[in-house]
Amino acid sequence: MSLFSIFNVAGSGMAAQSVRLNTVASNLANADSVAGSPQAAYRAKEPLFSQVRQQQSLAGAAGGAADNGAANGVQVVGVTQSQAAIPSHYEPGNPLADANGYVYSSNVNPVDELVNMISASRSYQNNVEVMNTTKQLMLKTLALGQ
Repeated sequence: MSLFSIFNVAGSGMAAQSVRLNTVASNLANADSVAGSPQAAYRAKEPLFSQVRQQQSLAGAAGGAADNGAANGVQVVGVTQSQAAIPSHYEPGNPLADANGYVYSSNVNPVDELVNMISASRSYQNNVEVMNTTKQLMLKTLALGQ
């Protein structure tokens, strides 16, 4: 794997964690929402990640020999909705209440979402650090030739 591939891997990780952070933000923004039916209630969302592995052929500088390297990364393949039960509350005075006086709130667990936010943020920061370290190594390698 070349040093340039590291930028692709870390960049794909940053993009995936950015989607994860946006999903967490959406979940937290809708955590206190209510609806008049279980079908209309907000359901927590979670991104699905998949590994990306691409084979590439790189020509070597000496002799033109082919080197089979692999560029890895991650991609978001979709966003799923939680299948957890939708909680209902008896509030007959609520304008969104159904005929029986129940309103349905979202199934977002704010504690779980905050844990996801911290995890995604740290993963994003780690990928930034990988890119910065790789950049520093490349600059030091170039400085050796001076």
